[in-house]
Amino acid sequence: MKFPARIVASLTLFLLAGCAHKTAPQPQPLAPPIVDTPPPQPAPATDLPPPVITVPTPPPAPDTTTETQPKPKPPARHKKPAPQPPDQAASETSSVPAIGTLSSGDPNDKRQQASDSIAATERGINGITRTLNDQEQKTAAQIREFLKQAREALVTGDVDGASTLAAKAKVLLGELTQ
Repeated sequence: MKFPARIVASLTLFLLAGCAHKTAPQPQPLAPPIVDTPPPQPAPATDLPPPVITVPTPPPAPDTTTETQPKPKPPARHKKPAPQPPDQAASETSSVPAIGTLSSGDPNDKRQQASDSIAATERGINGITRTLNDQEQKTAAQIREFLKQAREALVTGDVDGASTLAAKAKVLLGELTQ
């Protein structure tokens, strides 16, 4: 039993002693502290002109020798409208609704504007003389289709639809001519 006791004793000493080559961890150096220094004071300016000081003048004192008090204004009087004869008042209220008259504008004027817009866009598309690539040719065909539909809408009496189609054609023409 002496042999195992020696092994146990030597292992115990070895474990208690630890490794001889280990050294204690060295603390890492810290960054230097930040010192907040105030900004330097600006040098006094010696070539500045002296400040200009203005003293407000008091308003002139009212003249106390003559006592003129402003006269109060008489209250405004509004005239009442003259009463209308009963037959005239009844005819006015029956012909005009309470919200007023609604009108869609002059249809001939809108028709003329739509027609002018179609003609201007058509002149613009026909005025392009350069060769167009595939995408531009598709855009030109779409413009012509919008113009055709706008003319048909004018014939059927759809002035708003014709104006909308002419506006779409005009937008596409603007993209094509850029």
